[in-house]
Amino acid sequence: MIANTMTWLREVSRPGVARAAGVRGVVACIGLAGLLGGCAASEEAIKKSEGYYQEGVASLSGDRQKAFVSFQKSVQLNPSNKESQYALGHIYTSQGKLTKAEESFKAAIAIDENFSEAYNYLGQVLVSQNRWEEAIKAYRQALSNPLYATPDKARFNLGMALVHEGKLQLAMEMFEDALTVNPANVPPALTYLELGKVCVKLGYNTRAREALNKVASMEKGGELAIAASELLAQLK
Repeated sequence: MIANTMTWLREVSRPGVARAAGVRGVVACIGLAGLLGGCAASEEAIKKSEGYYQEGVASLSGDRQKAFVSFQKSVQLNPSNKESQYALGHIYTSQGKLTKAEESFKAAIAIDENFSEAYNYLGQVLVSQNRWEEAIKAYRQALSNPLYATPDKARFNLGMALVHEGKLQLAMEMFEDALTVNPANVPPALTYLELGKVCVKLGYNTRAREALNKVASMEKGGELAIAASELLAQLK
């Protein structure tokens, strides 16, 4: 279920690009050498690395292989280019190379411990490996950053993981928190549907009806609306 509902979330996150520009200076080897495979890059290498990153982003929608090569070159020139590490993780995930994806996301996090987008995507990779508790920790880490621009993504993902682990009350709270983010980055109808499902399981029928009716009004005739209608019929 998570694989289906989360497909739309699997895209390279770009909000961190401008933010990253201020921190991509010379990064010391201490603590990073083992993971990133080298010392700080020169200013020229950093500049070229950024160029390859931009080239990769531009190629991503049309030629994923070209984008992959560009991101690889970017990381080779500057292992501390967190956006390129993140982008490689994205491509590895799409290729089903989950171990490689995990390594790339963790490399990005080693560069920037507040890289919420990387924690969130890492959580999805861990879910794909049925490593649910680790995924929950990754999502929570994403949400620990007060400057996270799209927290409803991690809240939704965390809610789904908590449902899987049977922690329904916490999952309900997480879906409700996700719905407070404006503008929404997760389709509200999708979040309301999952909230409604959890409320049904908890026996909160009034709250379930409220959530499911919102889905029906938002997605008239759509797949989500049909699912919501079926659940509503069960409550009558």
